[in-house]
Amino acid sequence: MTSLTALAKRAAPVFACIGLLAAWQVASLALKNDSFPTAIEAIRAIPDILGDKEALINILASLRRMAVGFGIAVSVSIPLGLLMGRSRAVAAFFNPLLMVIYPVPKAALMPIIMLWLGVGDITKTLVIFLGVSLPVIYHSFEGAKAVEEKMLWSGAAMGLSPAQRLVRIVLPAALPEILTGCRTGLVLALITMITSEMIARQSGAGNILFNALDMGQYDTVFAMIIIVGAMGICLDAIFERVRARLVRWSEPQFDLPLSFS
Repeated sequence: MTSLTALAKRAAPVFACIGLLAAWQVASLALKNDSFPTAIEAIRAIPDILGDKEALINILASLRRMAVGFGIAVSVSIPLGLLMGRSRAVAAFFNPLLMVIYPVPKAALMPIIMLWLGVGDITKTLVIFLGVSLPVIYHSFEGAKAVEEKMLWSGAAMGLSPAQRLVRIVLPAALPEILTGCRTGLVLALITMITSEMIARQSGAGNILFNALDMGQYDTVFAMIIIVGAMGICLDAIFERVRARLVRWSEPQFDLPLSFS
């Protein structure tokens, strides 16, 4: 029974995708709209896209931008969020700035950034960085703030400096919350990547999608949507594997006393 339940949980996403495709097929046949191809037509267009060398280069360029933007955002946001969680002065300085930036759609910043930096990779990477950084900062902040003070007191008693306590106690203890922010950031990286490429149209998956829309190739448009969705599923699966390994490291890196006298 347990194995059947586990199998059903694993198969649930597959059945959900099949159900969505079936609903799409029925809706397209019912509406009979040229701009809304059937699921079968969109799926048939996928091999043509993946078999095109130029299209593959564009998709790989998108993944490269996404990886760079995500990597820089995580490298900057985790230390900043941890410092904000453990220092009231740092939090008081950065909180108003984040409150102003957070509600602004990152796509709305594209025209301004394009005026400053042009339409190249730097602009798109910066937009991805902005989209990823805020949820990672927030979750790092919440994770650091939730660390028990007695753990830090124990570290201080054992001679750890503030920087050592941040790395060896706060970071491992806050890691599950940080990884939640990183997972959210990964989704936002994919969204902002496609959005930025549709606005600054030079290369990338978003450029393929928008060009197909301009030329009325609606089967290609929907095929690209499927490909982008598949990219998101694959990236999330890879992240889950990495997360499972990192969580094992999330215990504090020294032995705490059981009680204080």
